[in-house]
Amino acid sequence: MPRKQKKQQSTKYSKNSSTHQALILDLLQTKPANDYTLYKLYKDLKGRLAKQDIQEAVLALAQQGTIKSLSRGRFALPREAVYATGRVDYVHPSYAYVVTEEGQDDIWVSKEDLLFALDKDVVRVLITQLKARAKHPVGKVVAILERSKTTWVGPVVQKGQAMFVAPTSKRMHDDILVKASNLKGAQQHDKVIVALITAPTACQPLEGKVIRVLGQAGKHETEMHAIMAEFDLPMHFPAQVLAAAEAIVDTIPASEVAQRKDFRKVPTFTIDPVDAKDFDDALSLAQLPNGRCQVGIHVADVSYYVPEGSPIDQEAFARGTSVYLVDRTIPMLPERLANELCSLRPHKDRLAFSAVFELDAHGKLHKEWFGETIIHSTQRFTYEAAQQALVHQQGDFHQGLTILNSLAKELRAERFKQGAINFETTEVRFELDEQGKPLSVLPKISQDTHRLIEEFMLLANKRVALHVRRIKQGKHFHTFVYRTHDKPDLEKLGDFALFVKQFGYSLETNLRSLPTSLNTIAARMAGQPMANIVQSLAIRLMAKALYTTKAKPHFGLAFQHYTHFTSPIRRYPDLMAHRLLKQYLRGQLTFDDPTYEKRCQHASERERVAAETERASIKYKQVELMQAWLGEVMEGAISSMTGWGIYIELVDTLCEGMVRLADITDDHYVLDEKRFTLTGQQTKKVYRLGDLVKVRVKACDISQRKIDLELVT
Repeated sequence: MPRKQKKQQSTKYSKNSSTHQALILDLLQTKPANDYTLYKLYKDLKGRLAKQDIQEAVLALAQQGTIKSLSRGRFALPREAVYATGRVDYVHPSYAYVVTEEGQDDIWVSKEDLLFALDKDVVRVLITQLKARAKHPVGKVVAILERSKTTWVGPVVQKGQAMFVAPTSKRMHDDILVKASNLKGAQQHDKVIVALITAPTACQPLEGKVIRVLGQAGKHETEMHAIMAEFDLPMHFPAQVLAAAEAIVDTIPASEVAQRKDFRKVPTFTIDPVDAKDFDDALSLAQLPNGRCQVGIHVADVSYYVPEGSPIDQEAFARGTSVYLVDRTIPMLPERLANELCSLRPHKDRLAFSAVFELDAHGKLHKEWFGETIIHSTQRFTYEAAQQALVHQQGDFHQGLTILNSLAKELRAERFKQGAINFETTEVRFELDEQGKPLSVLPKISQDTHRLIEEFMLLANKRVALHVRRIKQGKHFHTFVYRTHDKPDLEKLGDFALFVKQFGYSLETNLRSLPTSLNTIAARMAGQPMANIVQSLAIRLMAKALYTTKAKPHFGLAFQHYTHFTSPIRRYPDLMAHRLLKQYLRGQLTFDDPTYEKRCQHASERERVAAETERASIKYKQVELMQAWLGEVMEGAISSMTGWGIYIELVDTLCEGMVRLADITDDHYVLDEKRFTLTGQQTKKVYRLGDLVKVRVKACDISQRKIDLELVT
């Protein structure tokens, strides 16, 4: 090639390289706090730059110091020190996450860099690396802004001459020293609530004082109260709240009846669990002259009895939700309201807020109406009794139940056709004796009547959300409380696809095909020991459902808009939805997203606490039940894996225990988090999620709610 032509080519390359660098810098500066990989640049610049051009431009930028190289092939723009504020989620003895504002990544912080912060403390963090560890930025706590949790629950234990409280919370990893003068009479093995009196430092341990002795560890009432205290659940309603509830007049004024739509002559009934006392929804059915059906979903009108800002309302907001433990309910509302005035009892006139739909035989919606009503339920069904009426085609309302069941099946089929995912994991219930001791554990069976109620509640919740979304002033939408569910993480789904492939199942990971693919796998695995494990794993890979004012879709249900409207007795977001919908039906306007968004965040947090509390009570009863099997060999399926142990779900009792990796002595096993396997380095023996194994029940620790197992080879 002639020298002149070669020089011209070099000049052209230099000019293009500069343009390529500028294009890459423009992209990086759109999100200056984020880091990138070449693969991500390939995706974001596809069609604009070739891979080789991107590689050469990135190399040049790094050599110039314009971008900074990070670990594991990542790079980012150099920047000034970046700080974040968030709340500590102390998930592991050796590290924690700092949870920041919505939309930002949680920050990974090692124990050494926590500055002795504890779970739930609000801290200021210096970002030291961007997404260098498991896709999370790494940070260092530089200041503790707020000590949030000051009381902990656990048994009193003696170590040498000193007494400590060993917290049962999985998010407190240090024992708390209690001097003899601060024990309040507690003895070793008593469960207590301890308040912190000194913060931990490098020179001194946590120190606290006992503020309440709950009783001897292992006793039913002691352990249940300990669980409630651990999660900061109230044991009683404040006196002023109870007084306000008792002061409510139980007669319905004629003036109130006159302004409501009267459904008292329309056949109406409730279907609830056998032990339910708060009936917050009822169904009515009327045959229309045009051959269609009018189905009413009637929901207790709690907002009529509970004015916003009243003492009852403030307490309900603080609680956020009713909590259902294995032997009791911690209600959101006082019994006077939850079990009496607002409960849709049979043979009682009750005020309701209703969603009424005109449906044809195929479940197609033709008309809808929302408004305040008065109803009169004439029949209270348990799920079991309603199922018997369906199966045997006899008894009160069996014809109406049959029609509703047929409509529910049509609605359900259409929902799955639109892309809903069928998440059905096994839930358990306990048979307890009079002292609360578990006699047996049984799976909760989902029958047609359960699905019937589910479909009509879903219909009401969806249509209410769509109705409100259509109401707007100009371009401005009214404030509302939505229940949203984000799309899953595609990379995690890829790992899940590799896992199920080991068992001969193919998972489509594109979002359009994913629901059908998941449902197909669930149907094919039905009845197999590992079916519940695979379903549980799929749920864990999904985003969490949240309350928000942002009208985002609900991915799992395949609904464009969705809310919670049907349970205001036990969920505060439903009460908010009722109040807002009433305003809009009356022509009143509300544009206050910031206030309601904070309320939604609080409701989501209270829902999380309730779920953790319920799991803790179930785990306690599982451990208590398994004491009868100490030393026995049982079969179980591997339900999850960690770097410290294998969790096994026992086939006969549905209880879960753990085999410590340290107790598996035939080899050193390495965890592959992507493939959900543990592999022996020498023997190459592999344990996979879902594998059936034989285990011996080694120990049961009620106080810590742990079942220790050992493998039987």
